[in-house]
Amino acid sequence: MTMNSTGRPTSISAADGAGTSVTVSGSKGLLQAEGLIFEIGSTDKTGVDLPRPKGTKSRLGGVTRSAPSGLPGLTEPEAVRHYVRLSQKNYAIDLGLFPLGSCTMKHNPRLNEKVARLPGFADVHPMQPQSTVQGALEVIEELAGWLMTLTNMPAVAMSPKAGAHGELAGMLAIRAALIAKGQGHRKRVLAPESSHGTNPATAAQCGFTVDEIPAAADGRVDMDALKAKLVDSSDVAGIMLTNPNTCGLFERDIKEIADLIHAAGGYFYCDGANFNAIVGRVRPGDLGVDAMHINLHKTFSTPHGGGGPGSGPTVLSEALAPYAPVPFILKTSEGLRFVEHHSEAPDSFGRMCAFHGQMGMFTRALAYILSHGADGLKQVAEDAVLNANYILARLKPLMSPAFAGYCMHEALFSDAFLKDTGIETIDIAKGLIDEGYHPMTMYFPLVVHGAMLIEPTETESKAELDRFCDALASIARRATQKDGSLKTAPHLAPAKRLDETRAARSPRLKWTPETTTLKAAE
Repeated sequence: MTMNSTGRPTSISAADGAGTSVTVSGSKGLLQAEGLIFEIGSTDKTGVDLPRPKGTKSRLGGVTRSAPSGLPGLTEPEAVRHYVRLSQKNYAIDLGLFPLGSCTMKHNPRLNEKVARLPGFADVHPMQPQSTVQGALEVIEELAGWLMTLTNMPAVAMSPKAGAHGELAGMLAIRAALIAKGQGHRKRVLAPESSHGTNPATAAQCGFTVDEIPAAADGRVDMDALKAKLVDSSDVAGIMLTNPNTCGLFERDIKEIADLIHAAGGYFYCDGANFNAIVGRVRPGDLGVDAMHINLHKTFSTPHGGGGPGSGPTVLSEALAPYAPVPFILKTSEGLRFVEHHSEAPDSFGRMCAFHGQMGMFTRALAYILSHGADGLKQVAEDAVLNANYILARLKPLMSPAFAGYCMHEALFSDAFLKDTGIETIDIAKGLIDEGYHPMTMYFPLVVHGAMLIEPTETESKAELDRFCDALASIARRATQKDGSLKTAPHLAPAKRLDETRAARSPRLKWTPETTTLKAAE
């Protein structure tokens, strides 16, 4: 069976919840059916037809292809339609609200995209003489100034290229500081359950051991458990804490946590992935933070998803600033230049990547910051929190909030309201697909059973939030009414429900042509 026909309705069925029947073309309205390129292409044609060059000699030596490649060919209009039709099967932030929690999938102002494509930014090359890229260096320097001002931190490493890369920068700086003080034996890093999953992985990558701190009943750090971990603090290197945490809650005891860690001789790493919830409202440096990465692609707008692009500058306290990675920018009488060598930065822990960071991310982020201004950035955080609390208020009569009280930038629900219905979190997700939405983050964070994490971001209007809440509320009602159709959803998607476990464990990664077996006549 081909990918195109898998999951296609074959008959009108009430269980489908759609009352649709199969079409001759396989298409549904404006959603065109489309097979794999191997199914629609042909090996004997191509969209480009060039004559074999005359009077030339092959430079491939003995590796010239001796047999046809078997790759399918398409004409130009076929190729264009193929990719347009595939694009229609994807969800996108420009299509609708993207409720993934802890991912901050928000609208990206087109102004920022235009700035990133300006000549001199879009075509800048990392190997250019520094005298020819003074404007680009000035952008990096100005953005760094904003990041230090917004966090009240004295230094920032601009080269980390993503959130986890920024975590690595901060933890390597902590390791370098400990070694410089003759305390390299401090290897234990505390990691709350409510931290991002990359935090313990980063600590382990840096040679530390991870000591988990449980969450209290309110979803925040259990302070008694933390203090118990510090009774013998001789080996404590620090803590990696996410704030606001992955439960969408602000850690109210963060200042006390910082004081306890510092008194124990350790450093405080704060995961800043959720900085958009507090930017302009809270300065992490005021809370005792020693290092914190900032996801430019989440807080300050960048097309996000699909593996990139990203950027994770890491702000550092006065105690860690000497150990910042190279390169960093230095102002001289002759202009701006990069400090790139150990001779000029003997305390630096080294280099994070080959070059200097992500220029496209820097220009987008600075355009976002300058267009908002200080008051606008404050409103970004306020609107993100307001939108999340509006969703929480709209849905809590039908669904189960994971924790009592208000949330920050994301609303978290458990599957408690599904008890005895036969419906699970995954069924809610599949029902949302039929409503035209990408599901929210499911089963994360792990501290909440059957978690459903929704982050509306600051860029959604009340009308769009209502539209989403109406859809999710209707699914919640169907679940509590034990509507069996949710167990077979989605019904309107190009492919029906898959066996995810089997797909993950036994994926079919290679297409093979179907074979026709001739049957003997009876």
